[in-house]
Amino acid sequence: EGWIEFYDSFKDMFEFFCKNTTIHGTIRLVCSDSNRMKTAFWTLLLLASFGMLYWQFALMFSQYWAYPVVLTMAMHSEPKMFPAITICNLDPYRFELVSEHLVQLDHMAEESIAFLYGINTSASLSHTNEENSQIKDFSSTGNLSRSSFKLSQNFSLLRMFDHRSGKKHSNVGFRLCNATGGNCFYKTYASGMDAILEWYRFHYMNIMSQLPVIINISEHEEQIEDMVYSCEYDGEPCRPSDYIHFHHPVFGSCYTFNSKGTDSFWTATKPGIPYGLSLILKAEQKDHIPLVSTVAGVKVMIHNHNQTPFLEHEGFDIRPGIATTIGIQQDEVNRLGGNYGKCTTNGQDVKVKLLYNNSYTLQACLHSCFQHIMVQKCGCGYYYYPLPPGAEYCDYNKQPAWGHCFYQLYSRLRNHHLNCFDQCPKPCRESLYKVSAGTAKWPSAKSQDWVRQALRHQNGYNSTSNRKDIAKVTIFYQQLNYQSVNESPLLSENLLLSSVGSQWSLWFGSSVLSVVEMFELLIDTLVLSLLFCYQRLRAK
Repeated sequence: EGWIEFYDSFKDMFEFFCKNTTIHGTIRLVCSDSNRMKTAFWTLLLLASFGMLYWQFALMFSQYWAYPVVLTMAMHSEPKMFPAITICNLDPYRFELVSEHLVQLDHMAEESIAFLYGINTSASLSHTNEENSQIKDFSSTGNLSRSSFKLSQNFSLLRMFDHRSGKKHSNVGFRLCNATGGNCFYKTYASGMDAILEWYRFHYMNIMSQLPVIINISEHEEQIEDMVYSCEYDGEPCRPSDYIHFHHPVFGSCYTFNSKGTDSFWTATKPGIPYGLSLILKAEQKDHIPLVSTVAGVKVMIHNHNQTPFLEHEGFDIRPGIATTIGIQQDEVNRLGGNYGKCTTNGQDVKVKLLYNNSYTLQACLHSCFQHIMVQKCGCGYYYYPLPPGAEYCDYNKQPAWGHCFYQLYSRLRNHHLNCFDQCPKPCRESLYKVSAGTAKWPSAKSQDWVRQALRHQNGYNSTSNRKDIAKVTIFYQQLNYQSVNESPLLSENLLLSSVGSQWSLWFGSSVLSVVEMFELLIDTLVLSLLFCYQRLRAK
């Protein structure tokens, strides 16, 4: 009894609370008890204030549990590492193991183009007897024998007319069916050029699947001097340790400079053209496989270190006979992750098993996810992506319906109907590069003679060629300061408590202690109710 203050009735307890609490307005309920109109008015006013208060509380907590973010931007200025640069000559190899099949495919392409457009392309597509035709022999990499692969005649190019629009409009494409032949569709294009290129690449992937999965190209590759006549960074010549070589089935021989980003040689200390990477490149197209790529020049991509360059999605082309200056500016994006958005720090928490050995990127995850689904649904893997363990690349001699399966899956991926975009979050931290470029004719008419002579003496360049087969590219930082875009919570815990206190003070002019007083009133009410019940039971 010494711990609890007893009241004779609930009315006495309520009057004591209204006279002594720090909540504004409650005392008017007691002082004006003789005037019922005022009592009713203040009762309604207090109830309305309670309603408005908890309505505001509901809005604030619903906003907090939505976890909105606000973007803050900051500028930083400090020396930083030059990005990784990948260049490709857009001229894939003709591997000796599949060279006969590629010749047959060229003849099929000639016949298809002649059938569609009446054009004889035999002079431009047949290159097997040219002196510059570069056929890579990898027979020494293992005991490789000629496969029994045969080009399929079931995927001929067709012209389909559409009379619905009132005009005689035709699409070009080829027919794909499932394993039973009961479900077929036409892969069509409004542009005949796009249809021919896609048809050629479809056959090309089946041919290239005959090659071993692992080929040691480094033992047979051409020297970098065959593609890069001159390389300087910050006025210093590049070193053999500054680049790595790989071969892309579409973009040809590729070199990546500063791939790891750990050598202090590539630290950028000053902005401007003289302090960037300057390259003189061979942009000659030997046309080993002319219908795989119809572009002449060099493919260039600027990307982060330890990152797989996906040249089919990013990058830009450098024209032959042109000097291109590319200014880059770095932006850094930092995402919160967790409840505030889906992102990953290093990809270890992603369910998709990456098929690339480099750091996590969104494209690497999407390609890996699609390849896993492709192997599961179609029974084989897409040639342009790495294989999961135990899988093999698609070959229509072994899997006749893989094209039907692939194009339907790829259409679902593009339309976001596959769950790859749900399983592949963005990186929590990534660097983006803004690019601005300028071009000029190079070498000029007055300087081209001595430029070609200098290249001939230094690199064995064929100066008698009249083709514009060289290009110059300079990549540099426009400025060393970079912009970081950071996500921060729009409503943090401190801001939420502050907003709750503000609303409480607005509607009742009270504090946290007033909330304690209300809890005290509830406890007293509960105890008094128990005591009254106990007294009634004893009385009975």
